[in-house]
Amino acid sequence: MSTNAGPINLFEFEALSKERLPKEEYDYIAGGATDEISVERNRRAFESWALRPRVLRNVSALDLSTTVVGTRVNFPVLLAPCGGHKKAHPEGEFASYRAATACGTILAVSANASADFQELTKAAPGHLWLQMYPFRDPEMTKSWLQGAKELGYEAVCITLDSQWPPKRERNIRNNYKQMRGANYPKLGPGESRGPGGGNPAATWKDLEWIKSATDLPVVAKGIMTGEDVELCAEAGADAVIVSNHGGRHLDNTLATIEVLPEAVAAANGKIEVLLDGGIRRGADVVKALALGAKAVFIGRPLFWGLAVAGEQGVTRVLEILREEIEITMAKCGRATVASLDPTVVVKAPPL
Repeated sequence: MSTNAGPINLFEFEALSKERLPKEEYDYIAGGATDEISVERNRRAFESWALRPRVLRNVSALDLSTTVVGTRVNFPVLLAPCGGHKKAHPEGEFASYRAATACGTILAVSANASADFQELTKAAPGHLWLQMYPFRDPEMTKSWLQGAKELGYEAVCITLDSQWPPKRERNIRNNYKQMRGANYPKLGPGESRGPGGGNPAATWKDLEWIKSATDLPVVAKGIMTGEDVELCAEAGADAVIVSNHGGRHLDNTLATIEVLPEAVAAANGKIEVLLDGGIRRGADVVKALALGAKAVFIGRPLFWGLAVAGEQGVTRVLEILREEIEITMAKCGRATVASLDPTVVVKAPPL
């Protein structure tokens, strides 16, 4: 269990990171689109599900391991593809990857990473996914898919909800300048911006083409309706991530945990369902798994860990979540991740 030294939960990590980060960097990480209603809703919606404790179920040995699109992980919390880890610590993604490897989980590397994709693979003997978009230039999309395979990345995560730039008012007020990802082509004379983000003209044909252009598992990120889960399955995706981009792209959506049951029903066992958005406690993870998610991702908390203590900070964030998952599973009488099902939770009536 936790010691007296350092933060003992993720909220304390956030508070410490806010003290240490420059205001504009903290606001970039914490902020969302327009009124940030969805940022708050992602978090608050977990409270609308209550746990159903069970007793006398032999929880003397807990097994938190599972598989995510064929990769075995020690526990069902993955590091989400977030751009520019150097915002929070000089070692950036290298520190995050070593922490993920130490904890036996996966780092999904952002297209906007501050680390070179190839150099990162040498930093640890763990599991990496590469996140990308249906880029405006299909040749760039093809070359990134080929590169991911050649470098040993184990899946590609295709972000589908970034086809149009959002309005993030904290960034506007701070005149925030986003770091350019280290892996984009170098800018030519007169070019002021790179090809980051999705192609606004992309359609489901693009996802089908991406699936046909790689033999790596394809994970579709940014899905918030059952209809789009079905279309991802039809396009050949291996998994979907129920995600509203942490409330950073479109405000006034449902929380991801609210959409999860609809997504799982639409997937109907044909495609794995993952979730991100608002995970701050081990109990949140258990609720998501009980409602049908195969695993969850954390985004903002990995930056808090980096800001507080680099690699050790991210490791500690993951360890805290693991400890809380264990406690929650044991108290609910479930010794394995596979045994978590909808009977673990109940919709809580309003107080």
